[in-house]
Amino acid sequence: MEGVNVSTHPEIPGEPIQTRTALLEKATATIQGFGPVNKIHQHLCAFHFYGHDMTRQVEAHHFCGHLNEEFRQCLIYDRPDDDGRLIGLEYIVSEQLFLTLPDEEKKFWHSHEFEVKSGVLFMPGVPGPIQRQDLEKVAKTYGKVIHFWQVDKGDNLPLGIPQVMMALTRDGQLYETLAKDVENRYDISFEKERENRAYIKGPDHGIHPLANAAGKGLQTVLKEVDCFKEGKST
Repeated sequence: MEGVNVSTHPEIPGEPIQTRTALLEKATATIQGFGPVNKIHQHLCAFHFYGHDMTRQVEAHHFCGHLNEEFRQCLIYDRPDDDGRLIGLEYIVSEQLFLTLPDEEKKFWHSHEFEVKSGVLFMPGVPGPIQRQDLEKVAKTYGKVIHFWQVDKGDNLPLGIPQVMMALTRDGQLYETLAKDVENRYDISFEKERENRAYIKGPDHGIHPLANAAGKGLQTVLKEVDCFKEGKST
């Protein structure tokens, strides 16, 4: 398996949207507000791999909004067009906030320094000098990603257990075919971006040793438990 090409994704089963549904959507869109969605201000493209299996790599399109200077949240789609499927989400925090997390929590978060400095994390269509103004900040942050839809398996519906995802941390991890496909579609050179971003610095205290799953594999599993506590009932 060598990554996912968006052009090969299977169709989602179901009937096409009917005129009545479209009219109802137009009416509710006129009446209601969409505050959280309206805060989305940027589109980032990057790559994620499953925390327990680096060979399963996915192109991930992040649509992000800030809640404040140290916290942003992103909806993740498999592609950036109208047919994009919502496959996950990512929370991004500053180094300062990350350091306040319990040690047991830190392993779920990944660093962004390599993604930024290597050029593989980018803003489609945005000129390099403008991108780099924000990426200078992103390089110092940490992210926590959960994917709900295993598009790399060709699933046409979101099946299975949500999984913790991780990000690239060194050269040689990303499949070359996946990288070239994205470079060609977005007319970008990761190598050229790497050169332009050489000056960018990562976290002030260095990448925390417990981040990136502390260098180990990390998999979400399902465990059945008794939901009724002894002596209590509902």
